[in-house]
Amino acid sequence: MSLAGALISLQRDVCGSVRLREPLARHTTYRIGGPASAVVEADTVADLKQAIDICREADVEYTVLGKGSNILASDRGYDGVVIVLGREFKRHEVDGERVHTGAGVILGHVVQDAYSRGLAGLEFAVGVPGTVGGALAMNAGTRDRWIGGIVESVTLLDHDLSLVSMRGSEVDWGYRTTNLPSKGVVVECVLALSLGDKSAIRRTMDMSLSQRKKSQPIGAPSAGSIFRNPDADSAGRLIEAAGLKGLQVGGAQISDVHANFIVNRGDASAMDVVTLMDRAHALVKERYGIELTPEIRFLGPFNRA
Repeated sequence: MSLAGALISLQRDVCGSVRLREPLARHTTYRIGGPASAVVEADTVADLKQAIDICREADVEYTVLGKGSNILASDRGYDGVVIVLGREFKRHEVDGERVHTGAGVILGHVVQDAYSRGLAGLEFAVGVPGTVGGALAMNAGTRDRWIGGIVESVTLLDHDLSLVSMRGSEVDWGYRTTNLPSKGVVVECVLALSLGDKSAIRRTMDMSLSQRKKSQPIGAPSAGSIFRNPDADSAGRLIEAAGLKGLQVGGAQISDVHANFIVNRGDASAMDVVTLMDRAHALVKERYGIELTPEIRFLGPFNRA
């Protein structure tokens, strides 16, 4: 089956919406990216299985995307299918001190619901963009606390298109990384919280959000931190010390608030961002002998030196 045939099958056999030549700028927090061959919204597990099966049968590349909060999509787009999780994956419910949540739920919604019920444990995630599934895939959080620390279990659609469950303790949680993407697609999870004092939870959230607003360019489109922090140091500090804070190429700029953020000033291209990334990487390595590792994911073709 060809790509054209796969797109016809997706439109015919998947109940969710199928949008052809959909700009990825509409699906990333960077607001950057050319068209994907198709963006498929899978409303149910059956739809998700069907979409993946069609792509595999046609040997068409595919990826599952949340809110695209850590994605840089190519200006040339993506010659493949982007699958987003729809209706069935956007539900969550609270049972005592446990939150059962679909992977497509916005993490901020869970944070606010937990607070409204006096449940502690998610304060660190206030202001963190993206979906629950995306947060799990990259173990989102702060330098000291991350979502993996409160995950009781995760359900995935594995490579055999079977639903499997893992205990949180079975997942390899690392700094801004997990082994979940290698296991399959996260579809839901259970978060273990604890009863707390609501006013204390609010104070912690307010302090976290205030600190985030002071130290990060909250109002500008970005993909969050560009590089992972190296051991015992800060990528932002190193980039700033190299004299690159505020540097602009085209419509992209190394933030003058936090040098580990590259923001879209309104008309940035993906290659503008990449040019700044490459410059920061090269100069930090030259001056300090430290190899910065990208934290963001690249989607689509990039011609890099």
